[in-house]
Amino acid sequence: MAESTQISIVIPPEIHMADILGEGDELLKLMEKSFDADILVRGNNVSIKGAAEEGQAISTLLTEMIALAERGERLDTDVVERIIHMTQAGKCSPSAVLSDVILTHKGRPIRPKTAGQKVYVDAIRSNTVTFGIGPAGTGKTYLAMAMAVDALRRREVGRIILTRPAVEAGESLGFLPGTLFEKVDPYLRPLYDALFDMMDSEKFQQLMDRGIIEVAPLAFMRGRTLNDSFIILDEAQNTSPEQMKMVLTRLGFGSKMVITGDITQVDLPKGVSGLRQVRKILEGVTDIEFVTLEADDVIRHRLVQRIVTAYHAYDEALAGSSNG
Repeated sequence: MAESTQISIVIPPEIHMADILGEGDELLKLMEKSFDADILVRGNNVSIKGAAEEGQAISTLLTEMIALAERGERLDTDVVERIIHMTQAGKCSPSAVLSDVILTHKGRPIRPKTAGQKVYVDAIRSNTVTFGIGPAGTGKTYLAMAMAVDALRRREVGRIILTRPAVEAGESLGFLPGTLFEKVDPYLRPLYDALFDMMDSEKFQQLMDRGIIEVAPLAFMRGRTLNDSFIILDEAQNTSPEQMKMVLTRLGFGSKMVITGDITQVDLPKGVSGLRQVRKILEGVTDIEFVTLEADDVIRHRLVQRIVTAYHAYDEALAGSSNG
């Protein structure tokens, strides 16, 4: 039989109880649904009665929620669900993750929202080259973009270079109709969309016109040396080994590079993905870090996380049956 415990936590008087319990006690109900313990609220005192492990988890959860509320963070069901998940995983401090604001645009903070995303952001800060590998919706490109914009604002770099392979056009863009910009625009549009979330369109256009922000297909990187730059290679699973080596060797002095991709979504018509191969070659090299993001790090619609998990389970089952 599990050992029972009773824990009492006092919510500081400067914090409104509604900030912790939620409107109509929605956050309290979420806590009760997530843990097998009784939670009793009297005034600003919260009593927890149940198995020792569950009681301690709720105590940790409330401590983290109080820390975020004291910093002025708004707690809603989405945020508290993430805190609960991180608390149950026990890998990190949720308040440390959710208070790591990379930059703020129009009053909206951009920051990691999961433990994996926090590891990824810290890796970018600490290393010259960082690989972010994981499924769609884990924030690989978006967070890298935020780090690039922040580095530019802090004048840590002089320009941002965003690139991705135009695999659907086979990197042979000549046969497509229109100007060069019109030809490559569909492949680069997701990068523009992320940038528009982080700066005003007028400011973005000024930086583009001055060459401080450059968005270009991967083929345009050949033969260049990229100094004083924050370089992001997106959709790197669609690079060949030769293209991956080419872009890595473009790295110049005072630069930082982030390479993102999902090795389960390779669109190359044939051959080996450069992203799949590069880990075998460079893992363990100083100042290069590989970060793997998982389904738990998906921030899109909740159903996307379930879809990613289901596909992962299917692929594992398929691999197991073929090996058997």
